[in-house]
Formats: sequence, structure tokens, C-alpha cells
Amino acid sequence: MQVNPVIVALDVPDQASALALAARLDPDLCRVKVGKQLFTAAGPACIEKLVGMGFEVFLDLKFHDIPTTVELACRAAANLGVWMLNVHALGGPDMLAAARRGTGQGGSAPLLIGVTLLTSMNQSAMHAIGLSGTPEAAVLRLAGLTREAGLDGVVCSAQEASLLARELGRDFVLVTPGIRMADGEQHDQSRVMTPEAALRAGSHYLVIGRPVTHAADPAAALRVIRHSIDNMI
Repeated sequence: MQVNPVIVALDVPDQASALALAARLDPDLCRVKVGKQLFTAAGPACIEKLVGMGFEVFLDLKFHDIPTTVELACRAAANLGVWMLNVHALGGPDMLAAARRGTGQGGSAPLLIGVTLLTSMNQSAMHAIGLSGTPEAAVLRLAGLTREAGLDGVVCSAQEASLLARELGRDFVLVTPGIRMADGEQHDQSRVMTPEAALRAGSHYLVIGRPVTHAADPAAALRVIRHSIDNMI
């Protein structure tokens, strides 16, 4: 298991809310994710402030564009000092290879992760956009494409983690959103799993939002989660 596998999703509308929430968390117990809403509202300055608070930042913008544009965007993101960023695997081999060129490799380069299928997508949604087969088959196909392009891993549902770990190897990083507590609500996620089950399935990093950020005491909620999974070691 990763020493610090929890990534708290700062899915809030502005920088003030993000920094206030981050101030209630311990960077020794979690990393943080900045997505489209917060980055659009606050921009790179918010990343700089979070890094200054001691957090490793996952920049979750899911780049998906022509190869040159994605390469330049990934280079700009890497220059912000983020720990990890992602691109859509559906962009294809040339785009994925360009993203890898943009971030560089080794040393201080951030982890570069491909997005397979959004965890809000189920079989019906796949068919509606013309993707054939099961979600599991599509995820495996896209993850294999991502690995061939030299990326470090993929974002996937924890329900596909065991399949990907078996087929692509334990060194291929698996980042799993859609993490919910056993007694929690699924909200807009279709393919979810508890933190303990996700780690047992092969996940390396767990993206956790509402169970922490909507808790009356986010710091206490984070400690409970970490206690439950740290006992698995």
C-alpha cells in the first residue's frame, strides 16, 4: 500500500473555500486534488498556495485535445510543481505520447495518469456514445493503450482495479475515484467501492471527496479513514 494513499478532492467553488478546507487537513495524512471548477475559479495561484502548505497536488483537468495542445498544457502543469496530472486516454496514442513529452520523465516529473472511463458512466451511457462492449473491457483496452504510450497509470473505478493489476502489473499506478464509506450515499457515481475494498483490489491512490469534505469535522473523518486503511498494512 502507498504510504499516503488518500487524495482529498477539493471540489469547492473558490480559493478561499479550498484553502480553508485544506487548513483543516494534515498533509501527512492526505494529498489533495484540484479539479476543473476550482482551477477555473482560482487558477495557478491556488496550486502554489496548496504546495506552500505542504500538500502534494493532483491536478485533475483531464486534458483531451490535439497532441501539440496537450503537450504544451502538460508542460505548463508540470511547471506548476504538481505531483500528478491526467489526460483522457480516449485522445489516442499520439496525444498520450505528446502528454508524456510535455511532462518529461523521471526525477521531478509529475506522475502522468490516463483517464479511462468516468466512474459516472455505466453500460447504458457507453452505448449512448457508441462505445461497444462492457465497461471492464473498455477500461482494459484504454489502460493498455495508456501503458504503451509510457504513462504511469490510469484513473479507473476500483471495480476494475483487480483486473488491471492482474493484466498490467502491480507497478502500473491505479487511481480510483468513486470511493464511498460503507454507510454512505453514492450520489452521482455509478461504480463505487469502500477504501478498504479498493486497496485490497489493487488501487494505489484513493480519491475521496464528500466523505471528508462534507463531514462536520473533515480532519476527524480523514483520521478515521486513515486508521481503517493503515491497519491493513
